Amino acid sequence: MIPDYQSLMLPVLRLAAVGETRVADVAERLADDMGLTPEERDELLPSGRQRVLHNRIHWAKFYMSKAGLIASPARGRFVATEKGKTLLATSPERIDVAVLMRHPEFREFYRNEGGGAEQEAFIAKSLDTASSRTTPEEQIDAAHAALQAALRDDLLQRIIANSPAFFEQLIVDLLVAMGYGGSHKDAAAQLGRSGDGGVDGIVNEDRLGLDRIYVQAKRYAPGNPVGRPDVNGFVGSLVGLGASKGVFVTTSTFSQPARDYVKHLAQRIILIDGQELGCVPACKFDPVGGVIGVQFCPPSDFI
Repeated sequence: MIPDYQSLMLPVLRLAAVGETRVADVAERLADDMGLTPEERDELLPSGRQRVLHNRIHWAKFYMSKAGLIASPARGRFVATEKGKTLLATSPERIDVAVLMRHPEFREFYRNEGGGAEQEAFIAKSLDTASSRTTPEEQIDAAHAALQAALRDDLLQRIIANSPAFFEQLIVDLLVAMGYGGSHKDAAAQLGRSGDGGVDGIVNEDRLGLDRIYVQAKRYAPGNPVGRPDVNGFVGSLVGLGASKGVFVTTSTFSQPARDYVKHLAQRIILIDGQELGCVPACKFDPVGGVIGVQFCPPSDFI
């Protein structure tokens, strides 16, 4: 019988502590150690798109990475961190969601999903066990939150792995897909050239091009927030262009001084950080071609 993903956390971390590895390699090793039958090794999810064992190892790895126990030095590869090795040195009998919740990084991961301490505790309990005290709807909601978090994390990682120019074009594509302007040819222009005045793109707010939105995109790594000086430079560029509306997007976060600064400006400036960027519903993302489709409510931020 294939263990659940939480039961796999400890053996996965042990193998990751030996050295850099892949999900496929770990799956083969664990399948041998657990004596899984050929049928169990090849068992697929209901969708038929992935093996159950591989899927559960992936989730075990993903959650432990959010607790800082596992790192990904390269795409598709992972290894135990010093923090993970330290935990193993304590000879734990089991690693599960309850154990991961003791780590501040993991608690922050859930807190960023929009819930406070009450929701944080509920999600942890729901993922730890299918409690008889929770309704099916509650269990589905907890699973949905976890899936959304994984999707957002994967989306941001794929964006960060590409070039700054790619990110600039991606944001322009996304705004056009959200309904600003008409066709891509008529609605958007990517500047991306030396001396562009701190503006990466221009998007027509309406199909006739009567008003324009100027775009700035910063592909910053997590933990490197965009500060007030960057936002101030963008605002200065808008003043020079005679513009009144702008969108500043980053894969990271904005500092509080930066957010406070835009609240009292004559210009209408929208700040979108990595968490908000990853929340675009039903966004279809191609790492080569950018946004290829999106379902989103009509744009209303500037109304």
